[in-house]
Amino acid sequence: MKKTSYLLFIALLISTMAFSQTVVLDTITRSAPISIDIQGNRAQYNAQMPPLNQVAGAPKAYYSYYWETGDGNYSFKEKPKHSYKKAGDYEVRLWSTNNYDNGKPPASRPKKVTIAQVTDKEASTDAESAFAKAELNEISGAESSLARDTDLMVRHNREPIPEQEIVLITSYRNTKDYTTSGKLYLFYNDRAFKDDNFKLIDTRLHHDEKIVDETIIASTMDVDHSDGYLASTYESYLKERTLFVQDSTKRTDLPLTLEQSRGEYRNSQVITFDELKPGEERNIFRTLETTPEMLKDTSAIVTLRSIFVPDDNYENHSVKDTELEIVTSHDPNKMSSNGTIMNYRLVRFKRLKFKVRFQNDGEGPANTIKLEVDTPEMFDRRTLEVTDMYPKCPICPKEREVDYSCLDTILKKDKIIFTFKKIYLPGTAQKNVTDKDSTKGFVKYSMKFGKDFHKTKTRNRTAIYFDKNPPIYTNYSTTRFLPGISIGVKAGTIFTPSRDNASEYFAGVTLSPFKSYRGYFQAELFLSASSFETLRNFETSDVNDIGIESLTRFSEQAEEQAISTYLVPISYRYNLNNILAVGAGVQLKVDLSSSCDTTTTGTFSQIIPGEGEIADPSQDTVQTTECDKGFGNFQSGLFIGANVGGVRIGPSAGVRYVWNFNEPTSQIQLYGIWKF
Repeated sequence: MKKTSYLLFIALLISTMAFSQTVVLDTITRSAPISIDIQGNRAQYNAQMPPLNQVAGAPKAYYSYYWETGDGNYSFKEKPKHSYKKAGDYEVRLWSTNNYDNGKPPASRPKKVTIAQVTDKEASTDAESAFAKAELNEISGAESSLARDTDLMVRHNREPIPEQEIVLITSYRNTKDYTTSGKLYLFYNDRAFKDDNFKLIDTRLHHDEKIVDETIIASTMDVDHSDGYLASTYESYLKERTLFVQDSTKRTDLPLTLEQSRGEYRNSQVITFDELKPGEERNIFRTLETTPEMLKDTSAIVTLRSIFVPDDNYENHSVKDTELEIVTSHDPNKMSSNGTIMNYRLVRFKRLKFKVRFQNDGEGPANTIKLEVDTPEMFDRRTLEVTDMYPKCPICPKEREVDYSCLDTILKKDKIIFTFKKIYLPGTAQKNVTDKDSTKGFVKYSMKFGKDFHKTKTRNRTAIYFDKNPPIYTNYSTTRFLPGISIGVKAGTIFTPSRDNASEYFAGVTLSPFKSYRGYFQAELFLSASSFETLRNFETSDVNDIGIESLTRFSEQAEEQAISTYLVPISYRYNLNNILAVGAGVQLKVDLSSSCDTTTTGTFSQIIPGEGEIADPSQDTVQTTECDKGFGNFQSGLFIGANVGGVRIGPSAGVRYVWNFNEPTSQIQLYGIWKF
């Protein structure tokens, strides 16, 4: 009975532990169920949000919202209202983002909405228009006119975190005075990165658009192109096309844009549309899932390219590159760069792009915002160019104060200070502020590298000051270089102190990272031709029956030749400065072929008592032998050495001492090397 009770107790304990573990796991995934209040064709959306897990030391945590109404409209409001124009069934979706919060965003299941009939066609709606917002944000009549000519806008609901979803909203409209049919292209997964960053898991179309095979589109375009060219001459055709109009959003050479895009991105999607009326706006929604292999660098920038062809009859098109900043948490204050992985050989004349974004979380507006950006010495601050900003304002003039909004820039030894002066940026906690986007700002800028900069990884961040409040610090933005490959040629001579009349010469190649700054690994392979001579003298004697001693003196001269290969599978080298480096490693040697020639000369004489030593040349001997040792004579050892000259790139001279584990144990190498 006691044994049965004990077993029941153990089973109950295991069940309790399993239950408690299940409860803990369930708390990791948070949910935000959707609720919808329907009155006729009007809908009021809401969601039951779970409590936020405040990040210690960060501004107050909050949720931001993105709704899809199921009829091609969307809203970023917390509790939007929407009026449906047609009766039918719709699927409402919500993506909420937890800002300054630990943990994953809460998940919301899509919810069906049935509209039986349209009762109020004039009801208000909170559905957003990307084009209307762009026009509203412009600051002058000329720019407002430019915004009205825009026919392609791309937005996203949040920055990507590995293994989370983001939504890409592609808005397109017809700015022509006639109905058109055309195409929309999306290119994703930059070839600059080794792994794919996104999986396109869903595309939601609401205006009878169609997803088509890109290869069919490409072949049709090749055949029907008005200029007429063959596939075999396509590359030369692209080279002949002019490039001077390709830097703007509006472009005219569609085949060139598509070819360039296919070269820069691994994946794409093509959508066709029909019957787009003058002034009509439409939205396409895509859900992208960020892959586990996505760069975990919190300062990297990846891009998506959207191309809009408004009319199939013409090559005119619009291009929009959307920059997405990789994050590990949803923090609106962030610094990022496109220089996370660079090729050191190609960056000398490249402009590196940076972006600092911020959000005013105060209870009132900010009038002065200062960004103190750490800037590594490798960048030439004199090449600074501010490419974009928000709030929009001109650059402040130097050496005089102005009474209008402007962005001031101050260059210091290790910092760039951007200051928004006399601006108005609302706070998230400010009364009557409902649009969170209006509380955000950013500065985009670019710089070139300095004249002499080393191949080093950098880490820098930004201190953000809102008026006179304490600073908020961003993440660290990193810049680093690909190892690259440097092939060197090496030649020299080898001395073996334990051997007389020895000579050995070698030549080969080295493999190492390109122009490493301090420490790096290097491998080597070279061939050598060697020879050495040995001389040995000895004698034999004999006494006959009558007491006469005969004496033979021998002189043996041997010469060996060998063709050998040396392998340094790994060595560690360290550059002390630009002209001096030291290193150590493992060396292996084996003879590919080895031969020897031995000549032995014998001189005969007799020692006769009373007469002394008498030579007898008739009995002198000469004997020659040859041998072929072939492959073998394996040796291994350790070495240390130093180089002087262009130790990072170019020519240098070096000396190396090798200690072998078998004879001959010591070896000294003198050599020259040139790294490319």
